[in-house]
Amino acid sequence: MFKTLAPSDITEFAGKRAVVTGGSRGIGAAIVQRLLDGGASVVTTARNATDETPKGATFIQGDISTLAGVQAFAAAALRELGGVDIVVNNAAAARTHLGGIESIPDEEWLDALNLNYLSAVRVNTALLPALREAGAGSAVVNISSGAAIVPLPPLAHYAAAKAALGAYGKALAAELAPAGIRVTTIVPGNVLTPGADALRQTFADAMGVELAAITAGVPLGRPGDPRDIAEAVAFLVSDRAQWITGASLNVDGGELPAI
Repeated sequence: MFKTLAPSDITEFAGKRAVVTGGSRGIGAAIVQRLLDGGASVVTTARNATDETPKGATFIQGDISTLAGVQAFAAAALRELGGVDIVVNNAAAARTHLGGIESIPDEEWLDALNLNYLSAVRVNTALLPALREAGAGSAVVNISSGAAIVPLPPLAHYAAAKAALGAYGKALAAELAPAGIRVTTIVPGNVLTPGADALRQTFADAMGVELAAITAGVPLGRPGDPRDIAEAVAFLVSDRAQWITGASLNVDGGELPAI
């Protein structure tokens, strides 16, 4: 069970302006709430808000799987915030194809790339002038997936997109380092979220096992809570991580192999 912790400094992100994609529920909502708890002003987006969407954030409905959708969202976010210091690319989705790689249609590959990879590239590109204006100390965190490290055939399209995100993040970190803007990647393991729970249930049903068996091998004894990822994000975008860039961090309870 996740141990609820009070933020060590409720003013750590005071004056900071943050953009979080996919913040309506699950990991994204936890990240939004954690940044709000640290004093940041936060804008988030998703196709629709949910009961989980933090009320303290500004929610902008949108579809960032397209270039036009990203550009519209980025412009609205900058109008709301007046600039940006923190960008967290969390938007993601995946559909399982139990028939394996050859059963994944072309349009599914394109959808996976657009939402799980290119949305982050496009958001970062759209916000980069504002990040450069904010200057040294600004930070970008891209949320990848354990599927990028241990890819399964039914999710090959999703795994490939998330693997591309990691490579892109390292390149972006190298480019932005002279400006003092840091870029890191978080690789979550088995975290309990509505989307991931549905995927795990599909695999459990196909294997004829109980759902709990899918996460039974986590060395630390439990699946992840979205707040586990949010705490890692809070560290990486803070001054506590001022000498960390280009890194990928597994947040997985010890389950994934080292990157």
